[in-house]
Amino acid sequence: MTSISVRSSHLLLALAVLLFPNCVIADEPEVVAHYPLIQDTLDHSGNGHHGMNQEVKFGTAPNGVRSAEFNGTSSSIQLPDAVIPDSGDFTVAVRVFIESPTSDVPGDIFNYYDSLSRRGVQLGIHSAHGVTSSQSQLRTVEFGLDNGSTPGEWTDHGRLGNAVLIYSMAVHDGNLFAGTCEAGVEESGRVFRFDGKTWHDLGAPDRCNSVSSLAVYNGELYAGVSRYRLAGSSLAESDNPNLGGRVYRWEAPNKWIDCGQLPNTEAINGMTVFNGKLYASSMYKPAGFYRYDGGKKWTDCGTPDGKRVEALGVYNGHIYATGYDEGAVYRYDGKAWESLGTLPDATQTYGFAVFQGDLYVSEWPNARVYRFGGLKNGQPEWNLAGHLGDERESMPLLVYNGQMYAGSLPTGEVYRFDGGQDWKKIARLDMTPDVKYRRVWSMAVFQGKLFAGTLPAGRVHSVSIGHVATHDKTLSPGWHHLAAVRNQGKLNLYVDGQLSSTSSSFASDLNISNKAPARIGFGTRDYFRGRMTDLRIYHAPLSSEAISKLTVSEAE
Repeated sequence: MTSISVRSSHLLLALAVLLFPNCVIADEPEVVAHYPLIQDTLDHSGNGHHGMNQEVKFGTAPNGVRSAEFNGTSSSIQLPDAVIPDSGDFTVAVRVFIESPTSDVPGDIFNYYDSLSRRGVQLGIHSAHGVTSSQSQLRTVEFGLDNGSTPGEWTDHGRLGNAVLIYSMAVHDGNLFAGTCEAGVEESGRVFRFDGKTWHDLGAPDRCNSVSSLAVYNGELYAGVSRYRLAGSSLAESDNPNLGGRVYRWEAPNKWIDCGQLPNTEAINGMTVFNGKLYASSMYKPAGFYRYDGGKKWTDCGTPDGKRVEALGVYNGHIYATGYDEGAVYRYDGKAWESLGTLPDATQTYGFAVFQGDLYVSEWPNARVYRFGGLKNGQPEWNLAGHLGDERESMPLLVYNGQMYAGSLPTGEVYRFDGGQDWKKIARLDMTPDVKYRRVWSMAVFQGKLFAGTLPAGRVHSVSIGHVATHDKTLSPGWHHLAAVRNQGKLNLYVDGQLSSTSSSFASDLNISNKAPARIGFGTRDYFRGRMTDLRIYHAPLSSEAISKLTVSEAE
């Protein structure tokens, strides 16, 4: 459908030229750097911006397209200079191939960003697994720019129904979805859809008190439900007696399809997609971990020595899981579990993020964050990456516009990771008085903003940090054309020739100079896993017509 509409636009343009010969159409800018990525990493523009190949291989994609293969763990191309202007307009256009099924996050496409100064620009495909209890992003696209700006004012998007907890979040089909916990005896956990302006109540999938996990699988939204024991957050227990443990699929506008009960499960703590399958875990004992095999069938995949596996992250060929029985991390390769040891002084682990190619995990009771250093002589290595102020628990971890952010307990705060072991508090979101614990439990990136949900206020907040344009739909497997354009104080993101989103406005001469190298295939999230071809850089904004023409010519 896209190619038909683009061809039509070209015919209309040609007709306009014939009918109005005095109309002047501006020439498109010359390409400054051109990397065909067919057999080398050289700049074929003639300007000498040749890239340094770091384990990128060249070959033929399944559909016969010659392209560069990035392995997701070590492949990248380092450029000799920034290539793009520090304070002027530019365009980065590229064709990328998304693998399916996959056992990794997709990673970064182009990156000229320094996380220490928080200056630069980044373009990547965003999958966020194990954001406490949800898979909040699956193959969305983010194009961001910053010059070390301070966070803007947080927007309070209100309380959702009678929520005491915004338990889950996921971005799907151009909307943000949030699952709630409601504690009353006649109340149930509900799902709300946010279109950027209005919340739409999609109803309660089940009679239990919580929608605890959300995930996108095979292009559809799935919800895991629970009877959450609020005493775990030092609140009065819910009077709702109904148990959870079921998974539902959303069918627009407000129908929920029962996809079955996880055996011996009253609450679901995590869901994630790995190697083309949906997996879910049990929050309370007995421990349980299951694979969805269609209809209402869930297959028992075991747990590590009977221990509970909770938040489910995906990284470099494994599902990683946090634990509530001990402060441990486990991983699963699709067949068997192995323990990666316990974190120092931790008794529970909570969430994951992949940042600058490394896996990070949060914990209780010291609000520390640890970075996985891999196996050294067969033993797992966990390196301390600091702690969140005087808080007790670090919870969701999420990468947004070049930086990693975390939510906390007991004060309900948000922190930014500034490298090393340095975390900076940027906000307190829950101000509920006379309670022991306040949590920032859920996070997602939507419409260029960072969103966070709280307990016990049950409210959603968002903030803009820098300037970001996002594509809030899951990219399908296969080839896609992306174009990131800086144009007179705005960022425009095009996907498959169509304008997907535009950022907030900024000064047209905003300077993003920094000391980081420019790279293709690696950046603030992870090494890219997939293929690329025909990456072009211009020191000017390409028009939508030129971007459409690029998309059509490549599709042919």
